[in-house]
Amino acid sequence: MVTKEKLKDYAAKLMFDMDDEGYDRTLKEFETIEKHMALIGKIDNISKVEPMTFPYVIYHAHLREDEAKDCLTNEEVLANAKETKANQVKVPKVVGE
Repeated sequence: MVTKEKLKDYAAKLMFDMDDEGYDRTLKEFETIEKHMALIGKIDNISKVEPMTFPYVIYHAHLREDEAKDCLTNEEVLANAKETKANQVKVPKVVGE
């Protein structure tokens, strides 16, 4: 079960915060999701149904093959980088201790 305290903990770990109204609204949304999940769980033989990733099968869709074209060299990529280290672009740290 999702609680307001858990939401605040997750928000802190993700480095954002909301006002109490935002947490209350998000908590209500999670409660609605949990109710829907409980209803779905009551469907007979639901565990025998294969999960789907798309609501219907598309037989006519053909994805192109991935082909690398006009690739940049490492030197070209690093040419405009403000700072590099070990042949990689160095960026500022964004995650706290």
